[in-house]
Amino acid sequence: MKTMTKGAAALPLNTIISGDCIEAMNALPAESVDLIFADPPYNLQLRGDLHRPDNSKVDAVDDAWDQFSSFAVYDKFTREWLKAARRLLKPNGAIWVIGSYHNIFRVGAALQDAGFWILNDVVWRKSNPMPNFRGKRFTNAHETMIWAGKDENSKYTFNYEALKALNEGIQMRSDWVLPICTGHERLKDEMGDKAHPTQKPESLLHRILVGSTNPGDVVLDPFFGTGTTGAVAKMLGRDFIGIEREEAYRKVAEKRIKSVRKFDKEALQTTTSKRAEPRVPFGQLVERGMLRPGEELYSLNGRYSAKVRADGTLVGNEVKGSIHQVGAAYEKAPSCNGWTYWCYKKDGKRVPIDILRQQIRAEMAN
Repeated sequence: MKTMTKGAAALPLNTIISGDCIEAMNALPAESVDLIFADPPYNLQLRGDLHRPDNSKVDAVDDAWDQFSSFAVYDKFTREWLKAARRLLKPNGAIWVIGSYHNIFRVGAALQDAGFWILNDVVWRKSNPMPNFRGKRFTNAHETMIWAGKDENSKYTFNYEALKALNEGIQMRSDWVLPICTGHERLKDEMGDKAHPTQKPESLLHRILVGSTNPGDVVLDPFFGTGTTGAVAKMLGRDFIGIEREEAYRKVAEKRIKSVRKFDKEALQTTTSKRAEPRVPFGQLVERGMLRPGEELYSLNGRYSAKVRADGTLVGNEVKGSIHQVGAAYEKAPSCNGWTYWCYKKDGKRVPIDILRQQIRAEMAN
């Protein structure tokens, strides 16, 4: 991995680009990125120092990169980087933007004005938020992420089954309870201080990249900071492009990512939806001799049977049609998944015909 100048014309995979994010994005090829994760300045509008009850000073975000003279200036900056980002996304690309109440509503409006199509807003609820020391407002215990497709017709990536598996078989909700970055994950500079005031936890990026990208996809982070996006992308077998203007952050990110090990190919595989698997017609089982015309199939509940015909349909008890149609007719149901309904006999035992379909799918994958 190396730092490149902002004028690079080719797609600099697994590289941190030095320079202004808008100029750097405009210098990259159009429609070359699958996903963008953006953690832009929040424009916190802090007024004076913040102290704990013991009068110790809170290490808040007071860096120059988070300071804008007005909302109008911040809005102009937001519109410009979003325009550059949208140009880079492939037609089916998507973007995640994270923010706080200070900026996320302004960013959301700008996203829609720029032509993005909002898919979800996701609340990251922090399991260990910083207390509100002044006691005059609610504790800020969450940040909001907006997930949006490049436009309304984008066929964006959403690995529903993989996210469900991450959540112990339960559909992933839009409120994520994850801790903030602390302990061993919190990067420190040479003085032992925080390397970055708003370093995001790897768990957050892990969930985003597993859920909305595939191995080999290109992920761009225009506000790269200390490189959480790049580190997680590398681990998960995705390519990344980072853009960061602050030299101190780039140095930390380069050192961090260099030490990251990519997971092996088998570990990168995730649970996929049945709909995403290759389609196998039942007739193919007959063509290949895995089932023979005239062979008897039996319902899983043992109540019904039907014979296989040469064209891949079934016939039995004055009912004929596909494996789905005959199963539905027998059960007097509006529909039926014939693959899980029918079994064939092997060595005197009933075996679901779906086993044969999976054999063919396995061959197709090799």
